[in-house]
Parts: sequence; structure tokens; C-alpha cells
Amino acid sequence: MDLKKFIRDVPDFPIPGILFRDITPLLGNPAAFQQVLDRLEAAARAASAGAIVAVESRGFIFAGPLADRLRLPFVPVRKPGKLPATHMSVEYSLEYGNNQLDIHADALAMNARVFIVDDLLATGGTAKATAKLVELVGGVVAGFGFVVELADLNGRASLGGYEITSVLRY
Repeated sequence: MDLKKFIRDVPDFPIPGILFRDITPLLGNPAAFQQVLDRLEAAARAASAGAIVAVESRGFIFAGPLADRLRLPFVPVRKPGKLPATHMSVEYSLEYGNNQLDIHADALAMNARVFIVDDLLATGGTAKATAKLVELVGGVVAGFGFVVELADLNGRASLGGYEITSVLRY
């Protein structure tokens, strides 16, 4: 199945000059969604993942079902102010601004092998910050799984040393 036909291009969103890759048509097609999950599942199994970590919010769409398939814990990485218990924070840059991510301090067992899932790899800022959070709380990044990778933005290079799976590359 050609999964790219389920990705909609939206020019000038969220700001002028950005070409947004919209995954909602993919989400609306059960067969396409299943194929994406199948590919992410294979990568997580190959990484011997012991937990699935995902970035708010679109990463949750894929990570929840993936964790369920693998019978693994799901750990959310959230935007500031969303986690109620003691947490660790990392500030980072993304393609059009700065942000912060948080993870509960007790979210992972020491040396837990983690597969990090998100919908998009662009510059790699969000993914790198998530890896840092995982490592701050004692986890080991076993790999990354992305639905879409924007290769021209060199996010893969900023994640040097980590195993990366992208279902679709543009």
C-alpha cells in the first residue's frame, strides 16, 4: 500500500513557509493505520523495547496502540504543566520556536530499554529532548519510530548514534 497517498500537504501551516504533512487522512483509513503500526511494531521488537515513550500529542496516537500490541508500558512525555507528580524537564528548540517537555521522574525502571514514538521527525529537536529526558530518568534509548520524516531538515543527523525507523520519508 502506498501510504504517502494518505498524507495531505497543507502549505503555510502553522506559519507561512511551512509545508505541513497532515496525517489525519492516514488515521481515517484503518488499513493504512494498521500498516503504520505493523512497521513501528517490527522496529520496536527489533530494538528489544521494554517500554514505549511518546511525545504529546500526535505521538500518543501511535504509541498507545503500539504499547498495547507489545504488552509494554506506555510513558507519556508532556508539555509543561501537564504532569501532576515529580518530573524532569528539558527545554529545546524546534523549527519555529522553543518549548519544554516533561516526564515523570519515576516513569521508567533503571536501564529500561525505550522505543520513542512520534508522528514526525523534522529538525530532531523534540526527539533529542525526549531522548535526554529518558536518559535523565535512567532509561536507555533503544530506538526511535516516526511515521513521517522530513529528510531535508536533517533531524536524523541530530540523532546520531540512535537507531531510527521512519515509515515515510519526504
